[in-house]
This record gives sequence, structure tokens and C-alpha cells, in this order.
Amino acid sequence: MTTQGPADFAGQHLTVAGLGVSGISAARALAGLGAHVTVVDGGDGDKQRAAARELTAEGITVRLGDGDTLPEGTDLVVTSPGWKPDSPLFAAAAAAGVDVVGDVEIAWRLRGPGAAAWLGITGTNGKTTTVRMLASILAAEGLRTLAVGNIGTPIIDVVLGQGKDGDPPYDVLAVELSSYQLHWAPSVRAHSAAVLNLAPDHLDWHGSMEAYAADKGRIYEGNTVACVYNAADKATEDLVREADVEEGCRAIGFTLGTPGPSQLGVVDGILVDRAFVENRQKQAQELAEVSDIAPGSGTPAPHNIANALAAAALARAFGVRPAAVRDGLRAFHPDAHRIQIVAERDDVTYIDDSKATNTHAAEASLAAYEHIVWIAGGLAKGATFDELVQKSAARLRGAVLIGADRALIREALARHAPDVPVVDLDRTDTGAMSEAVREAARLAEPGDTVLLAPACASMDMFVNYNKRGEAFAEAVGELTARDH
Repeated sequence: MTTQGPADFAGQHLTVAGLGVSGISAARALAGLGAHVTVVDGGDGDKQRAAARELTAEGITVRLGDGDTLPEGTDLVVTSPGWKPDSPLFAAAAAAGVDVVGDVEIAWRLRGPGAAAWLGITGTNGKTTTVRMLASILAAEGLRTLAVGNIGTPIIDVVLGQGKDGDPPYDVLAVELSSYQLHWAPSVRAHSAAVLNLAPDHLDWHGSMEAYAADKGRIYEGNTVACVYNAADKATEDLVREADVEEGCRAIGFTLGTPGPSQLGVVDGILVDRAFVENRQKQAQELAEVSDIAPGSGTPAPHNIANALAAAALARAFGVRPAAVRDGLRAFHPDAHRIQIVAERDDVTYIDDSKATNTHAAEASLAAYEHIVWIAGGLAKGATFDELVQKSAARLRGAVLIGADRALIREALARHAPDVPVVDLDRTDTGAMSEAVREAARLAEPGDTVLLAPACASMDMFVNYNKRGEAFAEAVGELTARDH
């Protein structure tokens, strides 16, 4: 079952796994199409009960405290992205011959005639920034668009809302897709798609790096115009080679260096296109200046230049003019906690990159600055830090470590950067951030950057990375206030 319209769900018995944002959205959407919906969730806390009360009032059955048993008569299971493939519920579904799909798959099946094209983006890091850059570029072209998927509005709501309430339909959607979502979306076929990078992440969910990469690579399946890959990351190009695409679909690389034919790259501070030009062997089209990327935010980090090139490649694959690439990049503003300048004090710059929740993201962040006092630590999620420290050691003025797994980073620093001063804060309370910032300021010299790039998840100390970044900004503010 890979093609369905809204009417095809009427009367079906559907089980939705999970009471998160996507699960609630899917349950409501499918019930609105006339399906008999049961939501199951292993939790039974206040949050789940509140959501259950709302859904029950809308005629949706909710079963809390048991996420393992398949409701009798289920025709299809619709899972929230985070549920692991080896969950007992899915084993029961397989035994009963019942398919398991995600909300992205349902959205794809529900598209009507003349539906908006999808431009897909995935990767270990940079997805949200790139998809928002892409949406800004598409909007600058005058296209009706929206950033959806693993960001913002649930994609089912967007698909079902097309053309309602007098609004014109979307021309194209910029779709962020996580490895979880791609795992459960076998039918999705994008107009064009990009894999930004690949590094070990979520291996506890996928089981292996090979399985993780394979799920990321699904985004290329059935592409019709362009498969965009990172020329500096061979694994992404390998995924393009392995993909089953439509005839005529092209492999388009992006690079921080001078681009070859069928690539986008950078020449003398200019983003240039040698892929979507009449004679790509001899011609290059100027798209924008590097300084056009989020102007006012300081010099863009190398990985954000790469993100801009990937977004530009997808936009150009959709026929967007060069001027719109420039205008869209100028109009783009990064989300909070993504290499965000918090303050400049005594010739020291304080940068919040709390979103750097894994080593790959932290490596990109550390590579953006010459002399760094690094604030790091949290929940390692099984990561190791030797390679990160080896690559970044020459840039480190000092390090301040916080969080439950800080010892792993301290040991890597001792092995590979023994001369770097390290402050190990034996604290996991939220107030530790204030002390961390004070210690970082003490270590910093004029011209340095104090960088919060934890390389770890935040949940040992904070509700999420946003709260961690807010604590950092507040601590920097306190530091500045004490001087006045």
C-alpha cells in the first residue's frame, strides 16, 4: 500500500504509536479522514493523560501504559519517529502482517493532484539551518513555500491544509527529514534532495553505522532532478551512487573550495554555481557573497557556508534565479543556540552553540575560531572524544568541563592536548553554567572566543539544549553586569 487518497483511510483501523507532537498530529488528521484511530503510549504521566483527555474528547481511543500490544483489527501502524524498529509493538505488527510507517509516509500518500514538490534535506548536522535557508531562498524567488518535516508544522497538517481557507497551495516544500523519519517513509520520492554530512549518531536506535547511513540514503530514492552531496564527505557521494533515481537525475556536489563541473563552491569569497549553467565545463554563475550568509551575525562558520551551498544547489535544481539565492541568504536569520554571538567583552567573544549536541557538530563549531576557551560536557550518548580533541587541540586556549560524562572529554584532553588548561567542574546542577562562564572568562585572553559547543546532550542538567544555551547567555550577561 503506497498510494492512497484521503478517502482511502475512511473506515480503516489505524494504530498511532506515541503521544508526541507528530503522533497527536497524525491521530487527529487520520481521525478527520474517517479512520478509527487508537493511540498507544507506554507512558502514563500527567503530560500523557492531558493529551489523552483531549484526544478522547475528539473520539480518538487512547491506551496509556501499554505501548507493546497491537490493538486487535489494526490495518496499519503509524509510528512517531523516535520509536525503535525493534519495539515489541512492531514485532507484533510484523507477525500480523501489518505495515508500519511514519507520519512523513502518510503525508506523502495524502498528497493530492498538483501537490507541491518536495525538496528534501537530511544529514547528521545542519539540517534545520539548511532547510530554513532553502525556504528563505525559495520565498525570495516569489514561490509559496514552507519549511516542514522535522521542523515546525507537522507535515501531515501542511499537506491536508493545502488550498483550504482560501489560501493558495504551496509551490514547493523544504522538507527536513531525520534518519528516523526516513526509516519509516519507504514511498517518499523527492524532486531533489541533499545529504549534508554523515557521522556516527543515533547508533543505539539504528543498530550500526551502516544501517544509519542506509536510512539517510533513502532520501535520494526516486529523485528526479538532483541528488546533492558533500564533496568533502565521501560517504554522502557513495549514497548517491547507490541510489535508484529517475533517468536524467544528476549528482551535484558542493565544496568550500573551487568547484568543478556539476558542483557549487567558493571562489574569492563568492558562492558560485558550475552545475546549473549552460556550459558547466567553462562557465560559472555568481550566486552570492559569503558575507551575504546571515549578515550581521559575524563571519559565517565554514559549515554554515556549506549549508548555504547545499540550500543553493537545491534551489537551483528547482529553477531559482541567482539573484533569489543572494536575497534569500541575506534574509535568513539563524535559530537561537546555533553559533550565536551572545556578547563581546574585553575583546573576548562569547558564542552559544548549545545545539552542538554531538562530536561532529562540535568539531564544525570549533573549526570556526582560531583561539578558543571551550565549554563542553553533558551526556555523551556513547560518543568518544579522541578524534574531536586531536583535530581541535591547536585551537584550544583552555577547556571548562561540566556534566555527567565530562570525564570522557577530560581524558581525551589529557591524551591529546596535555598542555591545555582544564577546569573540571564537579557539578551537574543548572547553576554550574554560571561558574563555567566565570572560569572560561578567567582563561580567555584578548582576541579569544569562549565557545559553548558541548559535544553532548543536555538532559543531565537541562530540559533541552535551548535551556542550556539560555543559561549560558544569562551567565554571560551576569559576567558583563558585574563589570559595570
